[in-house]
Amino acid sequence: MKIIHFSDTHLGYNDLDILDENNINQREADFYDAFSQVINQIEKIQPDYIIHTGDLFHRSSPSNRAITFALKEFKRINDMNIPCIMIAGNHSTPRTNLSSPILKIFEDFENIYVSYEQKYKKIEFDDIAFHTLPHMNDETKAEEQINLCEENIEKDKKNIMMMHCSVGAWYLMQEFGEWVYPTHKEYIFESMDYVALGHWHGFGAVSVKGTKEKYPNAFYSGSTERTSLNDKRNEKCFVEVTIDDTLRVEPKYINIRPIITKEINCEDYETSLETLDSSDVKDAIVEVRLINLTSLQSIDIQTSDIKALFKEAMHVSVKREFKKSSTESTIDDIEAVSLEEYFLEHIKEDSINTQDTKEYERLELKVKELFSKYEEVADDTI
Repeated sequence: MKIIHFSDTHLGYNDLDILDENNINQREADFYDAFSQVINQIEKIQPDYIIHTGDLFHRSSPSNRAITFALKEFKRINDMNIPCIMIAGNHSTPRTNLSSPILKIFEDFENIYVSYEQKYKKIEFDDIAFHTLPHMNDETKAEEQINLCEENIEKDKKNIMMMHCSVGAWYLMQEFGEWVYPTHKEYIFESMDYVALGHWHGFGAVSVKGTKEKYPNAFYSGSTERTSLNDKRNEKCFVEVTIDDTLRVEPKYINIRPIITKEINCEDYETSLETLDSSDVKDAIVEVRLINLTSLQSIDIQTSDIKALFKEAMHVSVKREFKKSSTESTIDDIEAVSLEEYFLEHIKEDSINTQDTKEYERLELKVKELFSKYEEVADDTI
């Protein structure tokens, strides 16, 4: 049995105020292109089932263009006569009952099955049962729905659990009010042939809490494009899942617009410019880091001059990272560096004052662990 799992396609997302030749926001068009690439591959693979684990659209009330594009692409899926099961994510779920869930537009498709009512729903076929748990605004009701899922496991069929939530990152997600899957219910995964997850934007297996071990059958497929330039991944994918005597989960990578980082060392500014390579930036998103910058240099170096060095790039952003003197223990320009650096600098300053280096080392590891996930939850990344 072969299943295609994809997620977090965020149709309708736009950014950077750059238009393509059709007067469509270029980043919005990138998301449509990534989605079409997945559907093109599905046509070639011809799986037994297709599943989408949430955030089909970027907003619960998407634009007409995003809706029109989705209807066209799902007509292609419907015409393949392959069952497609789809759940709502947090971006596709209205915050109030006054709005109609957007996934209702697919209910008249013969081969499209949707779950969006913020409760457990079993979608069953002759050989397999899909246990769907869409995003839930009221987290207090989630465990009751998980219990229903457990009660409905089919012993004589394959069982696929589909969720759009955070699994294994309770320490981070609770601060943002998202649905966090309860750790004490993770044992249910052992009764499933595959646990298909949406919400995190990177492909990977879920860790068992408190260990380095990964669940062998619980995977996030990741997003198909980036909803933040903090997400530096140059690879996005969907997942081909094969279930027979064993489980095989294989990422299938798609082509996305690259993000390229360039560094200019302002301690030797002229030499750094001379050795700068701009031959690989055509149509890319380029981030230029000006490092070891002094305040006087910052006045002289114009952002427009830096951007002019990368004329073939689609977009260029410039980040200024100021040089510290030997007596400085704080960052000169908070806005010019990352939030992680700023936070660590303050922790370091406190540890110097208290002469507690072990505490700094402990907190440094914790901060880096948290910020390794930061690009998944900052801004619009979930």
